Amino acid sequence: MEDIILENQNLIYYVANYFKNYPYKDDLYQAGRLGMIEAYKKYNPDMNCKFTTYAFTYILGEMKKLVRTDKGLKISREVSKLNLKIEKAYILLSQKLMKEPSIKEIANFLEIPEYMVSDAILSTNKIKSIDEPINNDGNALTLQDVIGESNNIDELLLLKESLNNLNSEEKQIINNRYFKDYTQSETSKIIGISQVQVSRKEQKVLEKLKNKMVS
Repeated sequence: MEDIILENQNLIYYVANYFKNYPYKDDLYQAGRLGMIEAYKKYNPDMNCKFTTYAFTYILGEMKKLVRTDKGLKISREVSKLNLKIEKAYILLSQKLMKEPSIKEIANFLEIPEYMVSDAILSTNKIKSIDEPINNDGNALTLQDVIGESNNIDELLLLKESLNNLNSEEKQIINNRYFKDYTQSETSKIIGISQVQVSRKEQKVLEKLKNKMVS
Protein backbone atom coordinates (compact mmCIF):
# COMPACT_ATOMS: atom_id res chain seq x y z
CA MET A 1 0.00 0.00 0.00
CA GLU A 2 2.86 2.36 0.79
CA ASP A 3 4.20 1.87 -2.72
CA ILE A 4 0.85 2.91 -4.19
CA ILE A 5 0.83 6.05 -2.04
CA LEU A 6 4.40 6.97 -2.96
CA GLU A 7 3.68 6.38 -6.63
CA ASN A 8 0.66 8.70 -6.52
CA GLN A 9 1.67 11.19 -3.83
CA ASN A 10 1.80 14.01 -6.39
CA LEU A 11 -1.96 13.58 -6.77
CA ILE A 12 -2.37 14.14 -3.02
CA TYR A 13 -0.30 17.32 -3.20
CA TYR A 14 -2.26 18.44 -6.24
CA VAL A 15 -5.61 18.06 -4.45
CA ALA A 16 -4.19 19.81 -1.37
CA ASN A 17 -3.80 22.95 -3.49
CA TYR A 18 -7.57 23.40 -3.21
CA PHE A 19 -7.00 24.33 0.44
CA LYS A 20 -4.21 26.89 0.12
CA ASN A 21 -5.42 28.83 3.16
CA TYR A 22 -5.47 25.78 5.43
CA PRO A 23 -2.38 26.03 7.68
CA TYR A 24 -1.77 22.37 8.58
CA LYS A 25 -0.32 20.91 5.40
CA ASP A 26 0.90 17.69 7.01
CA ASP A 27 -2.60 16.95 8.27
CA LEU A 28 -3.96 17.55 4.78
CA TYR A 29 -1.45 15.10 3.36
CA GLN A 30 -2.39 12.46 5.95
CA ALA A 31 -6.05 12.94 5.12
CA GLY A 32 -5.18 12.51 1.46
CA ARG A 33 -3.39 9.26 2.28
CA LEU A 34 -6.51 7.97 4.01
CA GLY A 35 -8.56 8.87 0.97
CA MET A 36 -6.18 7.07 -1.36
CA ILE A 37 -6.18 3.96 0.84
CA GLU A 38 -9.98 3.93 0.84
CA ALA A 39 -10.01 4.37 -2.94
CA TYR A 40 -7.51 1.53 -3.37
CA LYS A 41 -9.73 -0.80 -1.32
CA LYS A 42 -12.75 -0.07 -3.50
CA TYR A 43 -11.05 0.28 -6.88
CA ASN A 44 -11.68 -2.41 -9.46
CA PRO A 45 -9.07 -2.66 -12.25
CA ASP A 46 -11.88 -3.62 -14.61
CA MET A 47 -13.42 -0.19 -14.17
CA ASN A 48 -13.32 2.00 -17.23
CA CYS A 49 -11.20 4.70 -15.55
CA LYS A 50 -7.71 5.26 -14.21
CA PHE A 51 -6.97 4.72 -10.52
CA THR A 52 -5.94 8.36 -10.13
CA THR A 53 -9.25 9.52 -11.57
CA TYR A 54 -11.13 7.21 -9.22
CA ALA A 55 -9.03 8.19 -6.18
CA PHE A 56 -9.43 11.92 -6.74
CA THR A 57 -12.92 12.07 -5.18
CA TYR A 58 -11.87 10.05 -2.12
CA ILE A 59 -8.79 12.20 -1.50
CA LEU A 60 -10.75 15.43 -1.88
CA GLY A 61 -13.52 14.09 0.36
CA GLU A 62 -11.15 13.23 3.22
CA MET A 63 -9.46 16.63 3.02
CA LYS A 64 -12.82 18.43 3.09
CA LYS A 65 -13.84 16.35 6.10
CA LEU A 66 -10.64 17.33 7.91
CA VAL A 67 -11.10 21.04 7.27
CA ARG A 68 -14.77 21.01 8.23
CA THR A 69 -14.19 19.21 11.53
CA ASP A 70 -11.01 21.01 12.55
CA LYS A 71 -11.80 22.44 15.95
CA GLY A 72 -8.60 24.44 15.90
CA LEU A 73 -9.98 26.96 13.42
CA LYS A 74 -11.90 29.18 15.80
CA ILE A 75 -12.60 32.84 15.31
CA SER A 76 -11.14 34.96 18.09
CA ARG A 77 -13.33 37.18 20.23
CA GLU A 78 -11.70 40.27 18.74
CA VAL A 79 -12.52 39.19 15.20
CA SER A 80 -16.08 38.27 16.23
CA LYS A 81 -16.54 41.74 17.74
CA LEU A 82 -15.13 43.35 14.60
CA ASN A 83 -17.46 41.30 12.41
CA LEU A 84 -20.39 42.54 14.46
CA LYS A 85 -19.26 46.14 13.91
CA ILE A 86 -18.85 45.45 10.20
CA GLU A 87 -22.36 44.01 9.97
CA LYS A 88 -23.81 47.09 11.68
CA ALA A 89 -21.78 49.41 9.44
CA TYR A 90 -22.88 47.42 6.40
CA ILE A 91 -26.56 47.91 7.28
CA LEU A 92 -26.17 51.62 8.05
CA LEU A 93 -24.17 52.33 4.90
CA SER A 94 -26.55 50.31 2.74
CA GLN A 95 -29.39 52.52 3.91
CA LYS A 96 -27.37 55.71 3.57
CA LEU A 97 -25.77 55.00 0.19
CA MET A 98 -28.75 53.07 -1.23
CA LYS A 99 -26.36 50.35 -2.39
CA GLU A 100 -24.16 47.65 -0.92
CA PRO A 101 -21.04 49.33 0.51
CA SER A 102 -17.57 48.32 -0.59
CA ILE A 103 -14.73 47.21 1.69
CA LYS A 104 -13.19 50.69 1.38
CA GLU A 105 -16.43 52.41 2.38
CA ILE A 106 -16.87 50.16 5.40
CA ALA A 107 -13.25 50.69 6.44
CA ASN A 108 -13.58 54.47 6.15
CA PHE A 109 -16.79 54.42 8.17
CA LEU A 110 -15.17 52.38 10.97
CA GLU A 111 -11.87 54.31 10.61
CA ILE A 112 -9.79 51.17 10.29
CA PRO A 113 -7.51 49.80 7.50
CA GLU A 114 -9.21 48.00 4.62
CA TYR A 115 -7.24 44.80 5.25
CA MET A 116 -8.78 44.50 8.72
CA VAL A 117 -12.26 44.52 7.21
CA SER A 118 -11.29 41.96 4.56
CA ASP A 119 -9.57 39.66 7.05
CA ALA A 120 -12.50 39.81 9.48
CA ILE A 121 -15.02 38.99 6.75
CA LEU A 122 -12.94 36.16 5.32
CA SER A 123 -12.27 34.63 8.75
CA THR A 124 -15.83 33.29 8.74
CA ASN A 125 -15.38 31.31 5.50
CA LYS A 126 -16.75 27.82 5.22
CA ILE A 127 -15.54 25.21 2.74
CA LYS A 128 -17.89 25.04 -0.20
CA SER A 129 -18.83 21.77 -1.81
CA ILE A 130 -18.10 21.52 -5.48
CA ASP A 131 -21.68 20.32 -6.04
CA GLU A 132 -23.42 23.14 -4.11
CA PRO A 133 -26.05 24.59 -6.47
CA ILE A 134 -26.05 28.19 -7.61
CA ASN A 135 -29.65 29.30 -8.07
CA ASN A 136 -30.57 32.12 -10.40
CA ASP A 137 -33.96 32.84 -11.96
CA GLY A 138 -35.17 29.33 -11.15
CA ASN A 139 -32.12 27.59 -12.64
CA ALA A 140 -29.39 25.75 -10.78
CA LEU A 141 -25.83 25.25 -11.95
CA THR A 142 -22.81 23.98 -10.06
CA LEU A 143 -19.08 23.89 -10.64
CA GLN A 144 -19.46 20.12 -10.84
CA ASP A 145 -21.70 20.69 -13.87
CA VAL A 146 -18.83 22.56 -15.48
CA ILE A 147 -16.20 19.93 -14.68
CA GLY A 148 -18.39 16.92 -15.37
CA GLU A 149 -18.96 13.76 -13.37
CA SER A 150 -15.59 12.07 -13.78
CA ASN A 151 -13.42 14.43 -11.67
CA ASN A 152 -10.76 13.76 -14.30
CA ILE A 153 -7.53 15.62 -13.60
CA ASP A 154 -7.10 16.53 -17.27
CA GLU A 155 -10.55 18.12 -17.22
CA LEU A 156 -9.68 20.08 -14.09
CA LEU A 157 -6.54 21.37 -15.78
CA LEU A 158 -8.62 22.37 -18.80
CA LEU A 159 -10.95 24.20 -16.44
CA LYS A 160 -8.00 26.05 -14.93
CA GLU A 161 -6.84 27.04 -18.41
CA SER A 162 -10.35 28.27 -19.23
CA LEU A 163 -10.38 30.37 -16.06
CA ASN A 164 -7.30 32.19 -17.29
CA ASN A 165 -9.29 33.41 -20.30
CA LEU A 166 -11.93 35.15 -18.15
CA ASN A 167 -11.85 38.89 -17.60
CA SER A 168 -10.65 40.35 -14.32
CA GLU A 169 -14.05 40.55 -12.61
CA GLU A 170 -15.09 37.09 -13.75
CA LYS A 171 -11.84 35.62 -12.45
CA GLN A 172 -12.33 37.37 -9.14
CA ILE A 173 -15.85 36.02 -8.73
CA ILE A 174 -14.96 32.40 -9.53
CA ASN A 175 -11.72 32.53 -7.56
CA ASN A 176 -13.48 33.88 -4.48
CA ARG A 177 -16.48 31.58 -4.75
CA TYR A 178 -14.86 28.26 -5.62
CA PHE A 179 -11.15 28.35 -4.88
CA LYS A 180 -11.23 30.54 -1.76
CA ASP A 181 -14.66 29.26 -0.71
CA TYR A 182 -16.21 32.67 -0.02
CA THR A 183 -19.98 33.15 0.04
CA GLN A 184 -21.79 35.35 -2.48
CA SER A 185 -22.28 37.93 0.26
CA GLU A 186 -18.57 37.99 1.11
CA THR A 187 -17.65 38.15 -2.57
CA SER A 188 -20.00 41.08 -3.13
CA LYS A 189 -18.36 43.03 -0.32
CA ILE A 190 -14.87 42.29 -1.64
CA ILE A 191 -15.65 43.27 -5.24
CA GLY A 192 -17.96 46.14 -4.37
CA ILE A 193 -21.11 45.00 -6.19
CA SER A 194 -24.42 43.66 -4.90
CA GLN A 195 -24.99 40.02 -4.01
CA VAL A 196 -27.64 39.82 -6.73
CA GLN A 197 -25.07 41.00 -9.28
CA VAL A 198 -22.58 38.41 -8.04
CA SER A 199 -25.21 35.68 -8.42
CA ARG A 200 -26.11 36.71 -11.97
CA LYS A 201 -22.53 37.19 -13.11
CA GLU A 202 -21.50 33.90 -11.51
CA GLN A 203 -24.26 32.06 -13.34
CA LYS A 204 -23.16 33.56 -16.67
CA VAL A 205 -19.51 32.66 -16.05
CA LEU A 206 -20.39 29.07 -15.15
CA GLU A 207 -22.44 28.78 -18.33
CA LYS A 208 -19.49 30.18 -20.30
CA LEU A 209 -17.08 27.70 -18.68
CA LYS A 210 -19.46 24.80 -19.25
CA ASN A 211 -19.74 25.64 -22.96
CA LYS A 212 -15.94 25.88 -23.15
CA MET A 213 -15.50 22.48 -21.50
CA VAL A 214 -17.89 20.68 -23.87
CA SER A 215 -16.76 22.44 -27.05
